[in-house]
Amino acid sequence: MEIVFSDDALFVVNKPAGLSVLPEGWDKAAPYLKKMLDEQFGKVLIVHRIDKFTSGIVVVALTAEAHRSLNIQFEKHEVGKKYHALFNGVPRWDEKTTKFPLRVNVGHKHRTMVDDKNGVRSETRFKLLERYQASALVEAVPMTGRTHQIRVHAYALGHPLLGDVHYSAPETDVITRPALHAYSLEFTHPVTGKKMSFQADYPNDFQTAVKLLRAK
Repeated sequence: MEIVFSDDALFVVNKPAGLSVLPEGWDKAAPYLKKMLDEQFGKVLIVHRIDKFTSGIVVVALTAEAHRSLNIQFEKHEVGKKYHALFNGVPRWDEKTTKFPLRVNVGHKHRTMVDDKNGVRSETRFKLLERYQASALVEAVPMTGRTHQIRVHAYALGHPLLGDVHYSAPETDVITRPALHAYSLEFTHPVTGKKMSFQADYPNDFQTAVKLLRAK
């Protein structure tokens, strides 16, 4: 876990893949981001979450005022979020906006699925960054914040994320998790009112995957 920025109001953290933001499952002793920050810095307030196996930028608040301000920005979609992902297959498009309605927590595997009748409005904007022989590096900008939104929208386009076997991606030796990285986050500081922007370099497994794909 890397602290990218800190002051009296908030922390910006580069979360490693495999670490959940909040506790999950039955193992009460398992580490998670909030617990680690609480133990090191005192009580923090969670503003938003990214998946356990997604790496990258997360902002947490240190005061109730900062928490409220940041929550409002997320609710009003005033926060700029960019993710980088590796697709199975090569899209024919350069840019694509998806608006498949999503229903979360479906079935015993707790999957998110496209549901035109009962799903809620969801929107993701994809932009192709690099094409490889049988995959692609893509930027994803979620305009809404549904669980597994980017992963399911990519799957619905016919390009599940590399390593995302939960959403029907084939087994691969390129990366052992869904290839998704929370690359950057932009928001307004809750105290100073200043626009702030942060980005996180790819972790080792994502860097290695990109190198392998470029070499093929």
